[in-house]
Parts: sequence; C-alpha cells; structure tokens
Amino acid sequence: MRLTVAQAVVRFLANQWTERDGVEQRTIAGCFGIFGHGNVAGVGQALLQAQRTGEADLPYHLARNEQAMVHAAAGYARMKNRLSTMACTASIGPGSTNMLTGAALATVNRLPVLLLPSDVFATRVAQPVLQELEDPRGYDVSVNDAFRPLSRFFDRIWRPEQLPSALLAAMRVLTDPAETGAVTVCLPQDVQAEAWDFPDELFRKRVWHVARPVPEPAALGRAVEVIRSAEHPLIVVGGGVTYSEASADLDALARATGIPVADTHAGKGALSWDHPNSVGGVGSTGTPVANKLAREADVVIGIGTRYSDFTTASRTAFQNPDVKFVNVNVASFDAAKHSATMVVADAREGIAALTATIGRTWDRTYDDAKEAWQRAVDEAYHMNHGPLPSQAEVIGAVNDACGERDVVVQAAGSMPGDLQLLWRARDPKQYHVEYGYSCMGFEVAGALGIKMADPGREVFALVGDGSYLMMSQEIVTAVAERIKLIVVLVQNHGFASIGALSESLGSQRFGTKYRYRGEDDDYDGKILPIDLAANAESLGAKVMRCKSIGDLRAALADARASDRTTVVHIETDPLSPVPSSESWWDVPVSEVSILDSTRSARATYDDYKRVQRDYL
Repeated sequence: MRLTVAQAVVRFLANQWTERDGVEQRTIAGCFGIFGHGNVAGVGQALLQAQRTGEADLPYHLARNEQAMVHAAAGYARMKNRLSTMACTASIGPGSTNMLTGAALATVNRLPVLLLPSDVFATRVAQPVLQELEDPRGYDVSVNDAFRPLSRFFDRIWRPEQLPSALLAAMRVLTDPAETGAVTVCLPQDVQAEAWDFPDELFRKRVWHVARPVPEPAALGRAVEVIRSAEHPLIVVGGGVTYSEASADLDALARATGIPVADTHAGKGALSWDHPNSVGGVGSTGTPVANKLAREADVVIGIGTRYSDFTTASRTAFQNPDVKFVNVNVASFDAAKHSATMVVADAREGIAALTATIGRTWDRTYDDAKEAWQRAVDEAYHMNHGPLPSQAEVIGAVNDACGERDVVVQAAGSMPGDLQLLWRARDPKQYHVEYGYSCMGFEVAGALGIKMADPGREVFALVGDGSYLMMSQEIVTAVAERIKLIVVLVQNHGFASIGALSESLGSQRFGTKYRYRGEDDDYDGKILPIDLAANAESLGAKVMRCKSIGDLRAALADARASDRTTVVHIETDPLSPVPSSESWWDVPVSEVSILDSTRSARATYDDYKRVQRDYL
C-alpha cells in the first residue's frame, strides 16, 4: 500500500487495540496536536485525509500548548488504567521541545503517552533549516535528542522503511505495565511526506494483550514467611493497585488479615476512606494515624508503590529497627527497593495470592486514633477561618460537592499535601493528584484528559494562582470541544506551598509573593491587581466569584448543574493552618548563615537527619 510515512503512522495507530481480562479498547484513542511547518503537511495532512475519507479512525483534537497536550494524554492514560492513551504531534523546534516536561511527567509516573515530534530534514538538503540546532559534534543531533533520557523508547525515522519496526517497538513499550512511560518517535519533516510501499499486514487490526503476571511460588512463599513473622504489619498501596483494578481484592486481604492499609498519592482511593482498615496517607503529607503505624511497623507490605520520598518521609517514616519490606510490584525495579523480599507480579494477582496463603490475622488497635483524626478533619473543613477562608475549608467544600464517582485533580503547591492529609476518597478514580513530578500547570490539562477518558464523571480541577498562571490555556480546548470541566481557582497571591516551605527552612518566604517590588528591593509591596477570574472568562469559561465558603458551596452546586466549563474563583489566606502530619521531608537547609531563622531551621534539619536511614 503506497502511503506517505505520516499517512502510514495514522493508519497504523488507528488499528491498535489493547486487551486485558477479555476487554478490548483502542490503544491510541486519538491525537492531540498543534501544527507548524514541521508537521502541517505531514501528520496534519494525514489526519485531515483520515477524517475526510474515513480510511482511518483517529480523532484529532486541537490543543493550545504542547506541554499541556502531553499532560492531557497522561491524565487520559491514568484514568484508563494505562490501557489506552493519546498521541501528541508537534512541529519542529520549540513546538516539539515544549513537550519535554510532559514526557518527563509521563515517564516519572509510569504513564504511557505517544509523542510524535517533528524533526530536521533527513536529506539535509537545505541545512540548516529554520529552528535547527547545529551541533558541531554531528549532523544527526537535533533538539529532539533531549527526549532520549525522558523516554522509555526513542527512535528517529530517517527512512520510510524504518517505520514498521519503530511503530511495533513503540506499541510494545506503551502496553508493557512494567516498562511504560513516554514513547517518542521523531519524524523528520521531509520523511513525513515521503511515500513508500508499506506492507498491508502493517495495518491489520493488532491486539496487544496486557498480561497479569502471577507470583512465582517460591517468591510468594518467602514473602508469606516474612509477613507471618510480623507483630505490627502495615500495607502501603500505590498506583499499581488502582491500575490493576484490585480494590476488591485489597478489601478482601485487609478484612481477612486485619492489617491496616495506608496509601500513597497514586494509591489513594484504592480503599474507601471509611473502610475499617484504611488509615489514610503515609509519609510527609500523610495522616498522624498512618505515620504512627509506620514508625512501629516491623513488616511493611508495599503493593504497587515506587516508594517516593514523600511516601517514606525521606526515609524517616519506618523507624522500627528490625523493619523488613515485602514488595509486590509488576516491575522488578520497584519490587527490589529497600532490600525487600520481592514478589514480581500484577498487583491483583499478588494480593489474591497473599490472601489465600497468609493464614494469620492481627488485632486492630487504631480505631480510637482514626476517630480522633476524623474529628480533626471535620474541624479543618469547618474552621470558620477569617477574614479570608482557609484552603482546608475549600478542600472540604469540594470534597462535599464531589459525588462518589467524581474526580478531583491537582498536582503542585500546598494543595497536594493538604489533599492527601484531608481528602476523603470514596472511589479508586476519585483522587487524581499528580505527585510523581508535581508539575505546576498540570491541573487544567490533566482534567481535560480525565474528562475525555470518562465523560460520565464530573471533574474538579483544583488549581492555585501559581499553577493557573503557568498553564491555563486548555480551558480554551475544553470550550472548543464542548467538554465540561469545573475549575476551582484558589487565589492566594503567591506560591503558598513554597512560601510555607521557605519559612520552615529559615528563608522567610523570600521571593514567593505576587506583589509589587517594595522599597527594600523585595516583593513586599501592595498586592498586584491581577484578576484571574476575568482572565478565565476571556478564555470562554463561565466564571463565578466567591467571597466565602458559603458562596463556594453554592457555586459548586451551580457548576455541577451547568453543561459548560465553569471556573469558580475564591481568594484564600496563604497563612491558614492545617493539621500536622507529624512527619518530615528532606529539603536541605544552609549549613552556615548569619540569619537566626536559618540557623534555627538547620538545627531542626540536623535532628531529622539523625533518624534518616537506609533500609539494607
């Protein structure tokens, strides 16, 4: 079949399917893109031809920012349990390199996204072309080589006949739960338009079967032996439990053994917050209940978690001198962490095997602590802070407005910490906080992808003014596509999270406020006259301005009833309190300073460093 390289890419992607447990779905559900001279006549023409002729079913969605469209694809993939994703096409040069941050986010979070950046002329006939990097080390280097360390698979198509092997390799990685992440296939702009006789077999329907690896019996036996030896076991669940759709199996394991279950950001909601064994988040932004159990635990059973520094409180969370780890993970890389007894398996299969073989129960001793903590959450949600409301009250109002199947989206600033601490998740897909890369600007774009993946859910994007100013353009995409989002825009005139961290580290919130430059050459003048609500309205959203938590609750009800993208704006106090997690995060403090605040913070830092440990 004689096609251009771009036409072949579109036709191939439209015929890729993923299957797990007998259910098939499109591997690449559509393509986000922004066209420039590098791809408008290649991939752009191929997508137009497919749409006009029906020769390939690959819907095109016009994005407004290249980084944002990768975030949207990542949100889509996570919502689809990594079984389906989107492709992203961008023009040569800055259009393509704008996707680098999105690639990093996807790979850090183990989320499949397919990137199709345009590249320099393969023929070098007009070298150097507009936006080409001239590297004296070699003519085969382009700006797209920056994708190499950020991608789980990378290739560049210099000749049309290279395309079939590259596409098949790309699909292998996209559908591998242990090895997935950003997949980058660079397409030189002249090669995109070059024709070649591709074999018809390349375009047949191809089903990629996603396996559920079962535990190796000997490994399972070793793990069960360690677990049975425990007096104070603790389960820590990560995103792998959700991607494996293992919530029911986790419930059975917890009820059969009595072991308490703590969660990471990616694992939150795997058990409902009111499950008798659920103790909330663990680590730097976890609950005091989970963190007390973590300090006492002699066996930690990690299921589907990669143990980020927030989960381990920078390796201070698990303080029992004899603590051992049992890790169930589809990726051996993660299963081996903390010198664990490894069970390399699909989370659902691994949980089911543990339930069938542990054969021991442990007494519950944490109910009173859970009840006390929930009273503290209620107080935070209804503290009547003034004159401006607190961020905790905003979170409480959104939590109450969320139906059981609705989704809250967040990524950066102080809100992820407050959310893991306070949010009461009732569904495995309700809590979508991207905290692997903690990328400012993810919220609106991620919410767009989530809503596209499951239109039947209301999606609430919680975004601070710092993140909103980084990237809010996909409000326009949502409006153009008639995709309804609810954006809760929290304005506190600066970077609340970094301001609080700066203060705790002795740096006095330097450089973290949105204010005029003052007389002492710091940004301590009057608040800037920024009207983010007006900005959102200019992008086509319906906007509601709130002055109180009562206003917010009424606005959220109206937003739910609306059929269009709505931005709910509220100003909050950046200094409002939240309960303590009774935990720590390692951010180094200056070892020497003439500032008293810095010296005091360093003394506290040194105290925590003394209890930091390796798990060998």
